[in-house]
Amino acid sequence: MNDWIAIGALGLVAVGIPLGMMAVSYLLRPSVPETSKRATYESGEVPTGGTRIRFNIQYYMVALLFVVFDIETVLLFPWAVTYLDALDEYGIVRALGPMLLFVGILLVGLAWAWRKGAVRWAKSPRVDPEADRQ
Repeated sequence: MNDWIAIGALGLVAVGIPLGMMAVSYLLRPSVPETSKRATYESGEVPTGGTRIRFNIQYYMVALLFVVFDIETVLLFPWAVTYLDALDEYGIVRALGPMLLFVGILLVGLAWAWRKGAVRWAKSPRVDPEADRQ
């Protein structure tokens, strides 16, 4: 059998199953038109205030730093597994050098973020330090 026929069949199955599931759910679901279903939040709570809420930028900075160092961890594990084999085949400079350069660049980025205050959490003006001591 030709390989392209198998790939085409897999593509048809990959598209057909989700479309079939959506069609069956569309046909079987109950249709109960309510005004509350058209609300912005369908949680049963009445929305108050505007939809444009300002979030502290620190949440995004912490999330970005987490993603960067999470990717670093994902890249370090396979390197650590193959390090001894690469050490025997290529030598210490070619086996260890690229990873040290990679970690060094990340450390420079962390030092820059630390110096700019990206990892320093902003204190809320509502926090009373005197109340914590009691």
